[in-house]
Formats: sequence, structure tokens, C-alpha cells
Amino acid sequence: MNAVPSTSSTFRKLQARLRGLVGKAVADFAMIEPHDKVMVCLSGGKDSYAMLDILLSLQRSAPVPFELVAVNLDQKQPGFPQHVLPDYLTALGVPFHIIEQDTYSVVKRVIPEGRTMCGLCSRLRRGALYRWAGENGVTKIALGHHRDDIVETLFLNLFFGGRMKAMPPKLRSEDGRHIVIRPLAYVAERELERYARARKFPIIPCTLCGSQENAQRRTIKRMLADWEREHPGRTESIFSALCSVEASHLADPKLFDFTGLRRE
Repeated sequence: MNAVPSTSSTFRKLQARLRGLVGKAVADFAMIEPHDKVMVCLSGGKDSYAMLDILLSLQRSAPVPFELVAVNLDQKQPGFPQHVLPDYLTALGVPFHIIEQDTYSVVKRVIPEGRTMCGLCSRLRRGALYRWAGENGVTKIALGHHRDDIVETLFLNLFFGGRMKAMPPKLRSEDGRHIVIRPLAYVAERELERYARARKFPIIPCTLCGSQENAQRRTIKRMLADWEREHPGRTESIFSALCSVEASHLADPKLFDFTGLRRE
């Protein structure tokens, strides 16, 4: 697909749509409150760049004041271009911090060659980000997961974990100390791809796990892409189902009182 010029009316419509979807998610799930300090986790990928861009736009016209700080974890991957994010954020005038922690060596040492590294990498990354948030007065941690990520996670848990579970737009960390938000929860990945091309973000590829074609998530992504080609709108429909759950029509006695169900 060709890039959309960032000065075109097509881009302005796309930008307005994404801004509207992010604003709706923020409102629907009470993601941002007055005087929040929101840590925007910036990986160097299209999703987190777009999230920061849109949150900055919303911040300028938000009815309540809130603070944004961009944070990147430098995992010491070989060849990682350390100057890219600082240069970009400095030019943008955004407060930022780079956490330096060699999680790359840990993952490579612990995970056998050919096995999926994403799980351990994610846990180590999350721990480093949570620590920085706790030490620096952060009240909300913003992650760049989009609608397709949420639907993919549903099927990952369904097929490989035997659980009806996805990624919530807002959650409390297990230790209760952090609130995590996903402002892109309503946004489709294809729209983020178009937006990133138009904005010409300086994308940094992940050299640690980006080439793991056999990862379970890749399998699910291909399955959903096939479904979407055959039945356009299916991913959106699945996401809508996650937002409209009828516990009485599932089979989890922890969610619904089946034992107390009687004839009227």
C-alpha cells in the first residue's frame, strides 16, 4: 500500500479517526485522570510511535491536565541504534528517559536456540519499566497494543492455554502498584501502518525475536489475516464480542451463579 502524504486530506481524515478512537478508549475506560503522569512506553515500533503522537495531540486539547513522559528500554541488542529515539524525542520536545538494561544477554542465555523468546523478554522488559515507573511518580503506564493484538491474544489463550482471556484496555498490575492502559485498544493495525508511513516514524526493528516466524502469535496473525480476507470485518466483530460478554451463556461458575439458578 502506498504511503499517505502527511499533508493530504486523506491523512487528516485518518489522523482525526485515530484521535477519535483513542479519545473514545480513554473515556470509555477512564484511562487518564486529572494530573496523571503517563509513562508512554516507546519501543521504536510503529504502534508506540503512533500512540505517543496521538496522546500528544489529545494532551493539547484535553479537558483535564496530564503529563506525558516517553520511556524506552535499551535492551542492549547488537546493532541497536541508540541515537534514534533520543534524537527523535529531543526534536519533538517530549520529556523522555532511556533505561539501560541488558535483557538481551539474559534471554539469549536462558532460551534455547529456536525457541520463542517473546515470553521471557516481555517479563524482563515489564519488570524494568515497572521499576522505573514506581521510582518516578508515574500513575499510568501506556502500552501500544492495538485491537488486533487484543484479538490475537484471545486466540493464543484459547488455542494454547485453554483460557478465555485477552488483553484488557486497562488493568492493575499483579502487585497492585501500577495501572496499565492501552489507548490504542480500538485501533486496527492496518490503520496504524498507514499512519506510521505517512508520519515517517524512524522505525527500529526488533532483532531479538522479529525473525521467529514459527512463534505462536505469528500463526494466529496469519489465521486472522486469512479470515479477514475471506470475511472482511471479522476481526472487528470478534473484538466487539469481547466488549459484550454474556457470562450466563458461557460455563464459568466463578462468573455466573449457576447453582443459584432456579425456575421462577
